[in-house]
Amino acid sequence: MRIPVVGIPMLDIPMLDGPRRAARAALGVLVLAVGMLAAVLSGTPPARAAEEVDLLLALAADVSRSVDGQKFQLQRDGYAAALTDPKVVAAITGGTLGRIAVAYIEWSGAGNQKVVIDWTVIRDADSAGKFATQLLESPRAFADRTSISGGIDFSVAQLERAPFQARRKTIDVSGDGTNNSGRDVTAARDEAVAKGIQINGLVILTEQPLSWNAEHTNPAGGLDAYFRNNVIGGPGAFVMTAQNFDSFGQALIGKLIAEIADLPRPSRAAALGGESR
Repeated sequence: MRIPVVGIPMLDIPMLDGPRRAARAALGVLVLAVGMLAAVLSGTPPARAAEEVDLLLALAADVSRSVDGQKFQLQRDGYAAALTDPKVVAAITGGTLGRIAVAYIEWSGAGNQKVVIDWTVIRDADSAGKFATQLLESPRAFADRTSISGGIDFSVAQLERAPFQARRKTIDVSGDGTNNSGRDVTAARDEAVAKGIQINGLVILTEQPLSWNAEHTNPAGGLDAYFRNNVIGGPGAFVMTAQNFDSFGQALIGKLIAEIADLPRPSRAAALGGESR
């Protein structure tokens, strides 16, 4: 008798009497089951579609040497407070899909970049609060030189590996000094923009220039002009200015609302503690 088995050549099993016939029949059933299982396992399961969000937002924070311990804590507190601000949460939930994905990155010198919090969906006050709590509990990553270009390149890589899909991709760069490490920052900016990524800047002004490198935090023409000319890029890109680290959180609220709501530039910036450019 010829027994057809899926994926296996036809088997010739002679007709026998008694126990031998029963044994051969059982073997045929076993072979058939194994063949069917192999056929199922050899198939490639359909890929699961990535969750879609309104915005992929990489928050890239400067933690270079000019950001001392007090400034660092003010910056962390500012991000945590801004992400949980009711106006920011309202901007998130008011989007087309009502959710965004955020990653928090810290950077300093060339080669010194770290994902502090990996891609997380924020869809309501609860998820925003959990993200903020995790941020406040995470240790500082670095305290080296200032490679804005390294921060941009690293953020681009994180956007490309994000497990979510979005029509808009933005890098939010905050910093208190010029690029003084790594490759040219305009090259990093231009490559990111060519990939459809928008880069916005939040400049933190330094009232007292550094004694060891005054031009770093207070370049000729102002740090905000430096960011406009060298860091930001993409349609509608903008720079906001925090007069100091104490006003950082309020300036960040206006910036996040503009990015999340896809506004051409922040509105009412002065009332929110910053200036738009």
